[in-house]
Amino acid sequence: MISHPAVYEDLLTLLAESADADRVLGFRLSPEKQARLDDLLEKNREGILTEEESDELDNFERFEHVVRLLKARLLQQRQP
Repeated sequence: MISHPAVYEDLLTLLAESADADRVLGFRLSPEKQARLDDLLEKNREGILTEEESDELDNFERFEHVVRLLKARLLQQRQP
């Protein structure tokens, strides 16, 4: 998992300042993408991921990390 590299900082700032906070905070993967993620996680638990599937799961994890950072930033901005 990636930590909080500075490379994301500018993007997070831009998105946090211009995004519809309620929409971002309510964001969830589509049912199809969530089903795919669930399938990849299950295969990972079973130890049967292909290299391509492992790369796909890594992409999901990076995406989720950025979304969490953005949501955290938006929640911080809401605090008085």
